[in-house]
Amino acid sequence: MTQAVDWASIRRDFPILSQTVHGKPLIYLDNAATSQKPRVVIDALRDYYERYNANVHRGIHELSARATAAFEAARARVARFINARSPDEIIFTRGTTEAINLVAASWGAANLRPGDVILLTEMEHHSNIVPWQQIAARTGATLVYLPVTGDEGLLDLDKLDTLLTHRVKLFGMVHVSNSLGTVNPVAELCARARARGITTLVDGAQSAGHMPVDVQQIGCDFFAFSGHKMCGPTGIGILYARAALLEAMPPYQTGGEMILRVEYHHTEFKKPPHKFEAGTPDIAGPIGLHVAMDYLDAIGRANIWAHDQALATYAYEQLAAKVPGVRLFGPRTGRAGLVSFAIPGVHAHDIVTFADRAGIALRGGHHCTQPLMHKLGVEATTRASFYFYNTKDEVDRLVEVICEAQRFFNR
Repeated sequence: MTQAVDWASIRRDFPILSQTVHGKPLIYLDNAATSQKPRVVIDALRDYYERYNANVHRGIHELSARATAAFEAARARVARFINARSPDEIIFTRGTTEAINLVAASWGAANLRPGDVILLTEMEHHSNIVPWQQIAARTGATLVYLPVTGDEGLLDLDKLDTLLTHRVKLFGMVHVSNSLGTVNPVAELCARARARGITTLVDGAQSAGHMPVDVQQIGCDFFAFSGHKMCGPTGIGILYARAALLEAMPPYQTGGEMILRVEYHHTEFKKPPHKFEAGTPDIAGPIGLHVAMDYLDAIGRANIWAHDQALATYAYEQLAAKVPGVRLFGPRTGRAGLVSFAIPGVHAHDIVTFADRAGIALRGGHHCTQPLMHKLGVEATTRASFYFYNTKDEVDRLVEVICEAQRFFNR
């Protein structure tokens, strides 16, 4: 259930938003790339480095014990955040990209054979395409894609049953498209794959921290996401994986920390999740992410989701009504908190540069979805992506500046 939230008060929690850029108040609309951090997260990072900076797990001294306790408490908090069955199903990575690479390199190498099929969707981020291309080349597997239907950016689910053949061993899908704003029905997709014994991976980089996420309800085997897109630090990511899969998978990287016993010609590894966390980890990252998750849940992820969807819908409608010839991508309704668009005769990079001079931070380019851009017949789009500290007034200003940019470049 959504409830009334004092969004103006929450906005004041973010010190970076009070500045000016090129003499204009900052309007930060690049949240799909990275979100801003509230003061409590910044303070938590400072507190770690000032009071108990030490390596985890191996130390017996007090600072190491404090760091270890905080590090493992963060793992347990992630498990609660996404409703994993156990903290042992949570692996710390550098981000969504490394999490998917881990699955491809470890699970993929152990389970894929010549003639097997990896099914992906045409709206995947490069991080959920390139790792599978690499492992397919090494194992003899092939890649097949579930189509996207035009500018509205929906998956062609009528073709799914035909594609889910006995040869498909993994179905990887993005939860929320970072370039279209499409929210895919991942629970349905995972259920249809699971009925055929197919392993599933969900890229949750744009959903975790923006909406309620329950991996049990989704029914996926793997779920990956990043801390920096949900008010946490950069350099920390999460891979959720079902315990039985982790037990069977070989290590992704090897060395210190993940070993139980090493001899000159033999090594015995720890049990998951530590089997997949070689070397000294990012310790501050999980600690900061823990605080970020507490912060988001205090606001309410359902509230955040409703707020972001409302802003994106309003932005879509205003751009469609006020920017002549604008081409908008993704669904008109039910979209996530972002809007991508193209203006005839004006490159996305020019739009972003013009907006920057007005203090507005946008993103222009292919958004790490080059195959999708090619299918849509564009080289790049301009993207405005919203979070709970953005406002309707900022959307109005965005539309004003886009209109100004169109007149400037088309004069």
